Amino acid sequence: MEEIWKDIPNYEGYYQVSNLGRIKSLKRVIYKSDGTIRTLKERILSPVKDGRRYYKVSLHKNTNRKTLKIHQLVAMAFLGHEPCGMKMVVNHIDNNPVNNRVSNLEIVSQRENSHTHYIGTSKYRGVSWHKKTNKWMAEIRINGKQNYLGLFENEIEASIAYQNKLKEIIN
Repeated sequence: MEEIWKDIPNYEGYYQVSNLGRIKSLKRVIYKSDGTIRTLKERILSPVKDGRRYYKVSLHKNTNRKTLKIHQLVAMAFLGHEPCGMKMVVNHIDNNPVNNRVSNLEIVSQRENSHTHYIGTSKYRGVSWHKKTNKWMAEIRINGKQNYLGLFENEIEASIAYQNKLKEIIN
């Protein structure tokens, strides 16, 4: 796959992101406060992992530094994503949080993104297998907080608990 580079919105002339999920700092001249001039070479940035398994980079513009997640930068440049709190979010299609290729990203609602991401879990939203108890567990995210709904003998019962709580929230 050919690597395609695009400017990062609000960092045009400073940084670019590729369709493969790499970030580069562009060659530019910096005028320091003491009157000296420094030329920065173009280079690929080394990402670091945040506490939630996602890669991030720090971008500098003028005297401001901002740390941003790479999957969000790829989505902004290639998918037209505009960060809007938790309304619409970037989802990793293969559930691998370090695969930041544009082909692996999609923009979905927070509710659509709240499905479980564990191998061997239920086909029902909000339901997963709880290994320690050998039962099905139901959970739902409300206002950014995970709410435990209980453990169940079968996944249909767990799904019913999830659906009932969802109806309660909506109504």
